[in-house]
Amino acid sequence: MSAAVGPTTDGGPEEHVRRVRLPADRRTPAAARAVVRSVLAEANLDGLLNEALLLTTELSTNAVEHARTELDIEVSADSSGLTVTVSDFASGPVDELTVGVRNVATDITEVAERGRGLLLVDHFASRWGTTYLPSGKGVWFRLERDGPQLAPRPDDFAPPTGRSDGAHSSVPSAGAMSALMQPTPDPYADDPLPDFATSLLTRVAEMVGAAGGMVRLDRGDGHGPQVIARYGRQPRPGNDLLRVPLAVHRPYAGELELDAAPTAYARPLALLTAERLSLHLENDRLRRADVRRQAWLTFLAEASELLAQSLDVELTMALVPQLVVPRLGQWCAVHTTDEWGRLKLAAASHADESMLPQLHATLREAGPDSVQARLREASRNGTQTPLGAPMEGFAVPLIARGQRLGTLAVGRHQRHRHDPDEIAVLEDVARRAALAIENARIHAERRRVAQTLQQSLLPPVLPVVEGIGFAAEYVPTGDDAEVGGDFYDVVPMPDGRWLVVIGDVSGKGVQAAAVTGLVRDVIRVLAGDGKPLPEVLSRLNETLVERGAGRYCTLALAAVGPGENGQLDVGLHLAGHDRPVLVRAAGGPARFVGTGGTALGLLDTITSPTLDITLDPGDCLVFYTDGVTERRRGRELFGTGRLRDAAAPLAGYSADVVAARLRATAINFSVEAPRDDIAILVLRNDAV
Repeated sequence: MSAAVGPTTDGGPEEHVRRVRLPADRRTPAAARAVVRSVLAEANLDGLLNEALLLTTELSTNAVEHARTELDIEVSADSSGLTVTVSDFASGPVDELTVGVRNVATDITEVAERGRGLLLVDHFASRWGTTYLPSGKGVWFRLERDGPQLAPRPDDFAPPTGRSDGAHSSVPSAGAMSALMQPTPDPYADDPLPDFATSLLTRVAEMVGAAGGMVRLDRGDGHGPQVIARYGRQPRPGNDLLRVPLAVHRPYAGELELDAAPTAYARPLALLTAERLSLHLENDRLRRADVRRQAWLTFLAEASELLAQSLDVELTMALVPQLVVPRLGQWCAVHTTDEWGRLKLAAASHADESMLPQLHATLREAGPDSVQARLREASRNGTQTPLGAPMEGFAVPLIARGQRLGTLAVGRHQRHRHDPDEIAVLEDVARRAALAIENARIHAERRRVAQTLQQSLLPPVLPVVEGIGFAAEYVPTGDDAEVGGDFYDVVPMPDGRWLVVIGDVSGKGVQAAAVTGLVRDVIRVLAGDGKPLPEVLSRLNETLVERGAGRYCTLALAAVGPGENGQLDVGLHLAGHDRPVLVRAAGGPARFVGTGGTALGLLDTITSPTLDITLDPGDCLVFYTDGVTERRRGRELFGTGRLRDAAAPLAGYSADVVAARLRATAINFSVEAPRDDIAILVLRNDAV
């Protein structure tokens, strides 16, 4: 058999010809086989069916895989045999299809990396060759009805050297070659590779007469090479073993090993088997890599959600090592940088808790080659830095919004080093952790500023006045980084009376706090000058209309002074504020008192009716903001009725007790954090 320039047929009335053009997809080999089968049936060449279908499959599959263009299949048959030509439309030479030319008397001298399928063509075809056309290239083969059989070499039947079991190898038949190409992995099995590899190994070992064999695979997961398929006896190191590496990408590595002499057909068949197995191993690697990447994406999403939920700096830094260990490393340490650039250990974790003291000690060690020095280098340079023994791993800088916050150090697992995917995930975790830490720091600073500003709007302590009891409770909104608009105050007046003030400025935040401070200061100045309360409210309204930035304020003012027989005289003024609750010590139902007026800052003129109230000893007047009455439990409000009912049983109690009990009642009404500030101010007649 020899390669020729092109196919030849006698031509004649008995010739059967089919020409079809097929797309380059996975169904093309099956369609090509159907064409060949129909022509063979018409020409009564059923004896060539197995060889013809096998070679047609190889050529069409090879063209689909490498040319990736449409294919022209030409099948012609006559009384003497069959000719099949597979042509593609890809430009360039047919280098990747070239194999060593072989005839009956010569051996195969070379098998190209991508052309091992032509080994079958060279083995079974009477003649074969390549064609070159302006539009592309092709490969053809000829099968003769009564063609000469390939004569095996004499040494193909000789017992292999050093073997005592009589194993031998012969020229494989078309059926055996076809059987070698038929096994496929079970698509429904959890791990189909062992069964598939065992099937391939068994078939090729029987074809080459191997006494034993195995397939080793190292998936790069730290478990080392594993035997995934075994045949016959354990290969003996003393024998001439046939080893073929598996063509897989990192981190996979493996080899096919046969206890057989490398005869003329043993090595090519082993190469062909290894190639088929490698293809499915690559599929397995890609599938596992995809599943692993999906798992990493899920992990990063969950880590981001956990980190985003924490706005506490210490809790955030303590959470990071818990996310990393043991999934991404054997140990993890988070160091933060202070204002002088010094690193401070913030949190650490180890897969083995008994190793934590040693980890802390190692991280504290100083010196030019210490872990501390490597961490400082990573923080200073802003780059990933490897860590040497005994704490092998690497350090990643924590950088957020251009700020260098510290380092994230991770130790590798004992069984394997970090692969590129794990390193990329760790770098992503470091970026997300740095951003979460920076966000927590910003929130902590906002909370500190808000608390400081809120405290400046409230009196540090209420005055102690003989015969008059003052008590207040204040609960900020659930967002403690936001400044509320509720405030209260007790101001001395020039005539010896005391001015009780409680108010609520619309909105929240810095602007609301600024207006609250303005209202508080204006009231203190005007009241200190002895202005009548209606004038105080009128002047304050003018100020808010001009400088309140569109915000309004509700206000309750009560001028309190001693009256006759130990009583307290109260002059109550309401400017759009909720009416206070009057609780009599003598008993009876609590009731709301006062008449609502106009809120300040909305209109040029306001109305604020005055109500004079007399408080007997033990009586109290409860002022509050709408954060109490509008406290929610689902769709239900706490309401003014509950407030009045809760205040009634507190008759006779001190102002401190009344304020504390009402605060607890309002807070316990719902499990949710307050949506609005809660302010309660109690005025009581403490005369004995």
